[in-house]
Order: sequence, then structure tokens, then C-alpha cells
Amino acid sequence: MTRNLRTAFFSALLVLAVAVPIFGLKLTTVGIRLEVHNGDALTFWTIAACAVAMFVWQLFRTRLAAGWAASPSLPAVPAGAGNFLTLPSTQRYIIIALVLLALVWPFYASRGAVDIATLILIYVMLGLGLNIVVGLAGLLDLGYVGFYAVGAYTYALLSHYYGFGFWLSLPIAGAMAALFGFLLGFPVLRLRGDYLAIVTLGFGEIIRLLLRNMTDLTGGPNGISGIDKPTLFGLTFDRRAAEGMQTFHEFFGLDYASINKVIFLYLIALLLVLLTLFVINRLLRMPIGRAWEALREDEIACRALGMNPTVIKLSAFTIGATFAGFAGSFFAARQGLVSPESFTFIESAIILAIVVLGGMGSQLGVILAAIVMILLPELMREFSEYRMLMFGAMMVLMMIWRPQGLLPMQRPHMELKR
Repeated sequence: MTRNLRTAFFSALLVLAVAVPIFGLKLTTVGIRLEVHNGDALTFWTIAACAVAMFVWQLFRTRLAAGWAASPSLPAVPAGAGNFLTLPSTQRYIIIALVLLALVWPFYASRGAVDIATLILIYVMLGLGLNIVVGLAGLLDLGYVGFYAVGAYTYALLSHYYGFGFWLSLPIAGAMAALFGFLLGFPVLRLRGDYLAIVTLGFGEIIRLLLRNMTDLTGGPNGISGIDKPTLFGLTFDRRAAEGMQTFHEFFGLDYASINKVIFLYLIALLLVLLTLFVINRLLRMPIGRAWEALREDEIACRALGMNPTVIKLSAFTIGATFAGFAGSFFAARQGLVSPESFTFIESAIILAIVVLGGMGSQLGVILAAIVMILLPELMREFSEYRMLMFGAMMVLMMIWRPQGLLPMQRPHMELKR
């Protein structure tokens, strides 16, 4: 009992030490100075109630756990239903249904809904690319946002200095990101686990700092603006076309509608996602896809089978970075502006969380997790101050409730029945 009392006291004290500075103190900008103000009384009473609840829980945790175990359990999801959802054929049909829904979505949804769906598609593409490195090859990459930045700045620089269009710059951006992925693969060939994560994290930060300090080329912290939007066979979706070009609505004799540009960008993002799904599915059926999974399961056994882990790791980094380059190029075209602050570590954390939340190696899981991770913050904008708190709580709940992810990947296999 004395040990429980001591643990309960320090747990409640820890709640107060963490919650009071974060929720009880408010920072306001006055001129060029920051001033600290106390929060309202309701906030402090809420923090005190949480500390008391933590104290009671830690004090009587053993008894409460025993009573909870003796109580009747809640009905669980049938195992057959869970296995049915993880079958490759089932996931394939669900993906087809989602694609059909995505095709009709922009023609019935509002402009804001289409814009949010475009952002979700960008993160779906990023999640699918990182899923190759983390989910299939088992290489923990915390600097994936660096390839995203390379693709975005490649199109921004080509558009700003040389006048290249989006469709011409798209494969170049993917090739540049693939080159950086190939170069990153060499230093990390002998690294695993935490060491690999640290090196890739450093790579992402180096890319961001280079973009910020190369002021003459990249514009520094201000970034590059005025990036050209994609065109449809030379037709622009602006109200007025530049000299020597023609607008979409004038060519077809339609009235100008600003939503046409939003729908066109959405359809481009959907096309890129479908291309990503097609290529990854083809790769999974090829020897390289099997090699990624073999490397993830056991590198020593992979070597014993005569495979070359060096080539397998380089291929995973290179192909995964290519899709990040495509996503970055589209991001630059959609925003019309890129800056180093768009490619911080939190972006890598969100993309990695999408892969882990959806299920390692699962394409449908990545799609559903991207919808959840991007849509929930948009629906709860009034709680934007607590976004990271909710993000952490959701990840903890997922580790407790479903550690393998929403829809884990299940490869075709055979079972012997008695």
C-alpha cells in the first residue's frame, strides 16, 4: 500500500508539472515581446481534477484491475470478420469502390470538400511511398519529408528560372527525388533500427536547412512564389490566359467557374494516386516485392538465400523517394508557393503515423489512415491548440486496441487443416 501511495503521489505531481505550463499558461505577443498570462479558473480546476483522478487510479489500480477482469467482457469483433477484411481480394474490392467514389466526388461535393480531398490524396501518395520503405522493406525512415521537399523545389526552380510546365517537370522531380533516395541509401546500408532512424532524420533536417540557407537559389525562408499551375493540353483554368495561351472555358465556350481549377487539381492528384497504386501492385508481384518482404522479416535469412540486401535497400529507398517527388511536385503546383517551413519534421511524423496506423504494408490501410489523419483535424478546428495532444492520444489508443494497424496486410497463403 505504501508503494502504491508513493506511485500515486508522484503520478499526480507529474500530471500537474506537465499540464500546468501547457494548458494553464498562455503566451501573447505584445509588440515584439512575449507575455505570459494565467489561464481561466476552469482550466486549473480541470487540471486539478485530472491530477486527483490519476492519484486515485494509481492508488487503487490493482483492485480496479482485478474487478475489471472479473466483470463480463464486452462483445468483441468476430475473428471471421477481421480476417475477411484483411483478405487481399476483399481489400481490392474496397479500393475499387473507393476509386469509384473518388471519381464522382468532385462533381457533387462543395469546393471546400474537394480541396480537402485533394490534400488527402497528397498524403495518400506520400503514405504509399513511405509504405515501401517502412511497411514492406522494414527500414525505419524519419526523413521522408526530405524527398517531398526535393520534388517540390525541383518543380519550383524549373518553373521559376526556366519556365518549365508541370507535366514536363513531374518526371524530372520524381527522378531528382529518386537520385537523393539512392544517395541516402549508401550511408545507411549497414544501419538498422534506431541508428537508421537517426540518420534519416538528420537527412530530412539537412535538406530543410539547405533550402533555407541557399537564399540566392531557393529564396531562403521566403521560398519561391508564382509557380505555374498545371494545364490541360495547353489550356489554363484561370479567368484570363497569358499571352499565347487560351483558357479552358473560352476553348469550350463555357462560363468561367473557379471551381473548375479545383476539380482539375483534384483529378490530377487522383490520377497520380492511381498510378502509384498500379506501380506498387505490379512491384509486389515481381521478385523485388518479395525481396522487400524477405528483408523485412529477416536480413540474415535473406543473405542466406543468396539475395543482395544492398540492392534491395537501395531499390526501396529509390522507388519510395520517387513517389515523394511526384507528390512534392504536385504540392508545389497546387500551392503556387513553396517554403522550407512546409517540410518540417512533423510532416515526416504524420506520414509515418499514416503508415503505422493503417497497417504495415497495407495499401487500403494507408488510404483509410490518411483520411482519418487529415480529415479529423479539419473537422475539429476549434481544438487546434490540442491537435498534437489528440494525435498522441490516438496513437496510444491504437497501440492498445489494435497494435497491428487498422487493416494489416495479409499475404496469400495456404493452411493445412486437420
